[in-house]
Amino acid sequence: MRPIGVFDSGIGGLTVVKALRDLLPEEEIFYIGDTARLPYGTKSASTVERYSFEIADMLLAENAKIIVVACNTASAIALPLLQEKLSIPVVGVIQPGAAAAASATKNGHVGVIGTRATIESCAYETALRAIDKNLRIIARACPLLVPLIEEGWLRDDVTDRAIARYLAPLVDSGIDTLVLGCTHYPLLRDAFSQFLGSEVNLVDSAQNCARAVTQLLEEKQIATTDTTQTARLTVALTDKPDAFLDIARESLQLELGEVLVRDPAERPRHR
Repeated sequence: MRPIGVFDSGIGGLTVVKALRDLLPEEEIFYIGDTARLPYGTKSASTVERYSFEIADMLLAENAKIIVVACNTASAIALPLLQEKLSIPVVGVIQPGAAAAASATKNGHVGVIGTRATIESCAYETALRAIDKNLRIIARACPLLVPLIEEGWLRDDVTDRAIARYLAPLVDSGIDTLVLGCTHYPLLRDAFSQFLGSEVNLVDSAQNCARAVTQLLEEKQIATTDTTQTARLTVALTDKPDAFLDIARESLQLELGEVLVRDPAERPRHR
């Protein structure tokens, strides 16, 4: 019963935990949200790498058998080095999301939205073109959406107007598929769908990441063999919880129990 380790810069990665819970209720999960140092999207690449290794060390100290980088920024910047240096499998959210988008598009025109750091990294474009070099890709940073989500404005005119302003150029360009390139964004799925209508496919990187984890557990033969009960979910943050945790708990319908507070500086290195 070694846990699946999951981390994000904050609480948005709980969308990945929810997807993992739905697919793998028998797997123990240990989630760490680096709430003391969010957002990662405005940090330098070297800082994102350092933070990612520090949180990974915390998950290794919890005896994680696999680490899921439930953060698009960390996946874009730190994932290759994590995969190289760590002794256990590491999965990000970008490759599964890109693969799903490439499969979903019918006209070969894909939109990507995310934080500035994720969009500026061109990680989704690189992953998509590695699958199909003929895809047309339009990407746009949407920096206001995460603060609006964390404010709890999931169904609000201000949020709807921000979505319309960000997404209108992508729709006008002719996309038929949109990648939600931030783990916060699935909380706005209804608002996105209302603006986009049924003509544009929404690709949720959280759900596709969970499918990739399921496949990797089977390939590495490290899936739990006890499928008779729902396993434990442990949530730890690097700063005290705020109101967004309640928003995420209610929106995702996750039973979180007591939330731990952990300091990355106090963790030993386990690589």
